[in-house]
Amino acid sequence: MNAESNAEESGVYAGLVARYARQIAGQLGCWDRVVITGSLEEVSHPRALERQLFAAGIRCFDLAQFAEPLREAVRAHVEGLAKAAGATVEYVRSRQVRKEDLVAAVLTRRGTAPGLVHVISAMETCPAYRPWRDKGSGRTGVTLTHGQCLHYYLYFLHPRLGLCYLRVPTWLPFRLQFYFNGHNWLAGELTRTGIAHRMRDNTFVEIADWPRAQQLADGFSITALQADLDALARHCLPFLPRFPRGYHWSLRQVEYSWDLVWRRAEDLAPVYAELSRQAILTVKAADIARFLGKRLSAEAEASSDFATFHECTRIKHRLGSVFLKLYDKHGLVLRLECTANDVTFFHHFRKVVGRDGRAKYQNAALKKSIYSLGDLAELMRAATTRYLAYLSGLEDRAPGQVDLDRISRPVHDDHHRSYRGFNFFAAADLGVLLALVRGEYQISGLSNRWLRPVLPGLSGGQIGRILKRLRLHGLLKKVGCTYKYYLTRLGQKALLTALKLKEHLVVPTLAGLAPAK
Repeated sequence: MNAESNAEESGVYAGLVARYARQIAGQLGCWDRVVITGSLEEVSHPRALERQLFAAGIRCFDLAQFAEPLREAVRAHVEGLAKAAGATVEYVRSRQVRKEDLVAAVLTRRGTAPGLVHVISAMETCPAYRPWRDKGSGRTGVTLTHGQCLHYYLYFLHPRLGLCYLRVPTWLPFRLQFYFNGHNWLAGELTRTGIAHRMRDNTFVEIADWPRAQQLADGFSITALQADLDALARHCLPFLPRFPRGYHWSLRQVEYSWDLVWRRAEDLAPVYAELSRQAILTVKAADIARFLGKRLSAEAEASSDFATFHECTRIKHRLGSVFLKLYDKHGLVLRLECTANDVTFFHHFRKVVGRDGRAKYQNAALKKSIYSLGDLAELMRAATTRYLAYLSGLEDRAPGQVDLDRISRPVHDDHHRSYRGFNFFAAADLGVLLALVRGEYQISGLSNRWLRPVLPGLSGGQIGRILKRLRLHGLLKKVGCTYKYYLTRLGQKALLTALKLKEHLVVPTLAGLAPAK
């Protein structure tokens, strides 16, 4: 959205957006990291697998006879896909290796054409089945446990979703994991729509039409996502026709972000510094619960922490399995992010079918199905809205930081001559600033001639240079075709600060240090 025209109309973060409308280029709410789990329904739980074994005439203790042909089919098929795409299968032994870095290196050589980019294989833990026997009844079956098997990470440049991966295990129950980033998907939509944009990593720093970009983000199609997931599963798993019910897709981890994009990094820096400083000190457990639309219970675990990374700093508030985060992305974007590791944390009013088959509408936990993404977007956006509304109500000292930095730094005139800044703790500078506070100057203005009696130790030339320093630092403005000057709004704030500094700090401190008579 355009910051100035839609700050009040949008109703989202209006306090902060209205305050910094001139500095904000736009705002955007969008899915970020989305991780989805795929469960093969015919073998997704022990009873289902037992039915498959019985139909195939295989005993539970001969489970390997059922699973090994499927494993070998997956291995051969994945290697065939890689060969056909001109990609390689790279085995990774260490967990310290970042798969994203390996893929990024391949992309620099390969280019951005859609298709299979790279395949990474690794031994990782996974759910698995083991046979069991009841010695009393003699009954046999299978039960879920944990084991290790070879996993393939197939990285694609998907024509609709952008860079994504599908993690394929080589053992029952063949539970898939799919990842995509909503910002990559939106970048593709903007390109297809002809809207110019620029990204840094997973962050938009420029979009030609922010309101249209928000409309595209809000129009994310879950039906199209389901079709894409089913197509990828069919593409990567050669045995899928054997299981006609296919995969059921559920949400594992979901992130929704709202970005306020600043025009200049130097404008965002003091704002973020002040927001983060106050947020880490003032946000309490009850506030976190309120942001997330929850009632704080006695057993709830809530926490806040601050972390520094190479590219940004981050504040994170946690309540149970859900996090609220505040970032300064690339120095240009104030990002609020809501992350859910278990979407059933959120409740909403929906249809619930009881064990007796009767249906009624009531407040219930969100389902893990991907078709909950629509309701989840509203719930997460509301959480970020409440969070930033709280931050907007904090005392805003950021403009003061900018003003102090402006006053204290050296400046140059049109002839490149340097004029030093003002130091509130230097006696000479403090004396000059306090001289300007005199009441008669607030009505009639001031001039070089009128300042000489109150600054007796300075010549007219020295006072003239001081007046130029004050003008260049934005503390004075000159009346056209005259020798009169008036204080600017910044100058009035600086003089009040100087007066408070003298009356409330310097004088009391010196009085305390004076020797007793």
